[in-house]
Amino acid sequence: MNNINLLDKNNNFNILLAGIIGLFIGVGVARFAYTSLLPSMLDDKTLSLTFSGVLASTNYVGYLLGALFAVFIKDIDTKVKYFRLGLVLCVVSTAMMGVATQDMWLIVSRIIAGFGGAMALVVGAAIVMVKLNFEDKTKAMGIYFSGIAIALAVSDIIARLVLTIDTWQVSWLALALSAALVAPYSWYILSTDQKIQANNINHSLDKNLFSRFVIILIVAYFTAGVGMVVQGTFLPTIIQSLPGLESFAGFTWLLVGLAGIPSSIIWMRLAHKYGNVNIIIIAMIIQIIGILIPTLSSNLYLNLLSGILYGGTFVGLVALFMHLGGKLAGKNPVMLMGALTTAYGIGQVSAPLYAVTLTDQSGNYNQALYVTAIIVFSGVIMLLATKIFNIKHLHP
Repeated sequence: MNNINLLDKNNNFNILLAGIIGLFIGVGVARFAYTSLLPSMLDDKTLSLTFSGVLASTNYVGYLLGALFAVFIKDIDTKVKYFRLGLVLCVVSTAMMGVATQDMWLIVSRIIAGFGGAMALVVGAAIVMVKLNFEDKTKAMGIYFSGIAIALAVSDIIARLVLTIDTWQVSWLALALSAALVAPYSWYILSTDQKIQANNINHSLDKNLFSRFVIILIVAYFTAGVGMVVQGTFLPTIIQSLPGLESFAGFTWLLVGLAGIPSSIIWMRLAHKYGNVNIIIIAMIIQIIGILIPTLSSNLYLNLLSGILYGGTFVGLVALFMHLGGKLAGKNPVMLMGALTTAYGIGQVSAPLYAVTLTDQSGNYNQALYVTAIIVFSGVIMLLATKIFNIKHLHP
């Protein structure tokens, strides 16, 4: 049996492992730990529901700024520098959440965490994509994107374990420490050498890329961003608000992570067999069903299913849209992936704000979930229109 050298920077397994660790830090800890810890932060009145929505949105503002900034990072050496900066920002901003006592510092922390998370996900994905030594990188990137769900599940387990013995503030500090302990591996593996630099070609912007089909795809991804963020911010809090389900809020969120782990690989295989747009439409319809379940029933098993449907679709949709964007863009994926990520980010920034406004007005989450389902459904209609009217990705 061959010994695996975990310090080989050009080994595909190590590259994927380092990428997934980067996702744990940037997405699991810096982003989704907030969802895990939000019910506790609301319970002890540290946050109001309205301010919790503001914090969620400011996190996505930071992420959106980072995603936009990532579009303009051309050479691989600069990408590595900003990826490393992202890791540091994620650790520091997570620790800030545990020690901040003023609202202003909580806002600053979430913005920094958002920017750092974008460096870890968007720039990290670009480095992983360049470094992987495969003829067809689709399957490998499917494994990489499953790291989003692994990150969610692991950060949730850490947060909850600490919560059983201490406060949510200590949970934040434990998460920051966990991220700091594993960050050096991603820092080391996802770095450059001569082999990569030879493949690093700068491409100019091709405006013809933005055909009617691509514009519809970008708008549909905006609706997927809205669909992702309402449950991605409030699902445990929504479950906690349903009579008789209070104690299952945390378990539902863990199910989201576990359902998401195999999802991107399964969805990518289905897309390969049945076509990207067909499978995106099916995934979005399943996501809508998951969004509506808490409005229709407080049955335990149905609401656990809501978590499974959410986890099983949102990671897959990121992988499906990004993969299709990469395919359509050919040799210049950065601009189109940047446009897609920006649209998704705008959806993520706007959704928590209307969600908390509607919830404050009505006293429950139903209206916010109805609006979210309608927005995602509009994305489904747009994509169906590309099939019905035969709108293909042709240069205008």
